[in-house]
Amino acid sequence: MSTEALARLAEERIDHRFKGLPPDADGLTVAELTAQRRNLFTGGFTTPVLALSAERLEHNLALMETYTARHGLAFAPHGKTSMAPQLFQRQIEHGAWGITLAVPHQVRVARAFGVRRIFLANELVDAPALRWIAAELAADPEFAFVCYVDSVRGVELMDAALRGAARPVDVVVELAAGDEARTGVRTEADARAVADAVAGTRALRLVGVAGYEAQVPGAGPERVREWLGRLVALAVEFDKAGRFAGAEEIVVSAGGSEWFDAVADVFAVIPGMTLPVLKLLRSGAYVSHDDVHYRRLTPFNRVPEEGALEPAFRLWTQVVSRPSGGQAFVNAGKRDAPYDLDLPVPHVVRRNGGEHPALGIEVTALSDQHLWLRTAPEADVEVGDWVGFGLSHPCTTFEKWQLIPVAETDGTVVDYIRTYF
Repeated sequence: MSTEALARLAEERIDHRFKGLPPDADGLTVAELTAQRRNLFTGGFTTPVLALSAERLEHNLALMETYTARHGLAFAPHGKTSMAPQLFQRQIEHGAWGITLAVPHQVRVARAFGVRRIFLANELVDAPALRWIAAELAADPEFAFVCYVDSVRGVELMDAALRGAARPVDVVVELAAGDEARTGVRTEADARAVADAVAGTRALRLVGVAGYEAQVPGAGPERVREWLGRLVALAVEFDKAGRFAGAEEIVVSAGGSEWFDAVADVFAVIPGMTLPVLKLLRSGAYVSHDDVHYRRLTPFNRVPEEGALEPAFRLWTQVVSRPSGGQAFVNAGKRDAPYDLDLPVPHVVRRNGGEHPALGIEVTALSDQHLWLRTAPEADVEVGDWVGFGLSHPCTTFEKWQLIPVAETDGTVVDYIRTYF
């Protein structure tokens, strides 16, 4: 990645755009504020404030690096989770092949920070975006780009937009994980028709197959492995038919954050083909993990001997109202915390520099700027206390914060992560 572009992030000035940061830091650069090593709890930060655990973030990065290397997988973590170039850089430093993205805007962000390998896990038929991709490929011989195709019409639109491009755009046929899945061809016959259409263009080059196994109906180990077997069989069929002519390697890609153990198992026995096979895993939520959804569904629950991811997010709020013995309100809500999958989980209460468990406290609802708390008789919580919450779903956590403090266990803030949504 571009060290110059990453360095410029540290030159950005702190101001009103970045919620939760100390008001007296206005006008400082991010680098200057970082150098002060302020404490999250005593350094002037205002609530609500989202923080990432420095230690847990590093643990998760290292764990997936070890896991993918052990299983012979290339890794392109899904960047739409964080949209944070600093985290892209750390993922690449921890062995990632490249970064997965979902829409053209995200690709533009990654390219602005010098990402050289991008897997677009989506169809792309937007003519201006395709022309921009073609220009990027022409300008940078080291830029590698792959995206999905799933229809003859889509192939025709891509070919028309890319006419005259200096380099072909590499594509993979997306195989849907069932009739109720989002995108992707529904049958192998449809896949062959799309592959035939690609072969009839000059602007596109077929290099593999891909899909997203989490959308398998009634997803379970047996059904997910069965669908992954179909994906591999499609790649083998295409290879035998010579459909990957001109490719340098064959891409076989799957893997969200719920079934990468099944992906590892099935991809481990991909048979030999006429070209090297890039077994590409795309899990993205691992970088921060979470306290509910992915904590419950992570494959490491099924294979504990491989290790365990750790939830790295904590949302710190302040109790602003205690209208009754059974109720309290804190000053964070839908603008600050994800609510699309599960409600936040109270973990700890801070008062006068000390902490105690958030026993007897439950989130019952979210307003725009309040969490509604039900408090049992044993709940020890007062107006002015800070309450730290665990969150569910990293993708809708990162997007609510533009500059996120990274804090060590004692609260020392050692970095700030910039996001681009």
